[in-house]
Amino acid sequence: MLYLPHLTEKGVVHLVEVKRKDNESFESLLRRFNRKIQQSGVLVRARKIRFFEPTRSRNLLREDAARRAVNREKREELKKMGKLVVGPKFKRR
Repeated sequence: MLYLPHLTEKGVVHLVEVKRKDNESFESLLRRFNRKIQQSGVLVRARKIRFFEPTRSRNLLREDAARRAVNREKREELKKMGKLVVGPKFKRR
């Protein structure tokens, strides 16, 4: 028997459960289990919240934007003076 507990939107735990049938191979059981998980939407929800970031205050967002603007201006100034060496954007493997 394979099962996977997961939370719904309301915080209720539901189980995706698959019981082995008579003379059923493990591969077949695993395939049915994976299909049930796909149909239940567990993976979709997990991928949605994987990189969740809580909302930040407007002041913090403005401070970050101002800091980025200052850094950009400094970089452009150094580039004009020839003191900033501009290399390739991405390294080759």
